[in-house]
Amino acid sequence: MTVTRLKRKHRKNIARANNKQRVIKQLLLTPVLKNVDLDELKSRFTKTETAA
Repeated sequence: MTVTRLKRKHRKNIARANNKQRVIKQLLLTPVLKNVDLDELKSRFTKTETAA
């Protein structure tokens, strides 16, 4: 008996797996923000605006 290969389905499965890997890599590239002091950040921006 011979085995029938579903070429189109195989390509679609590989493309789907590659897309998932790409999404995971993009999510890992973004830095994680932790312990952000919003008041300190706002004061930085107000200082630069008045100086400019």
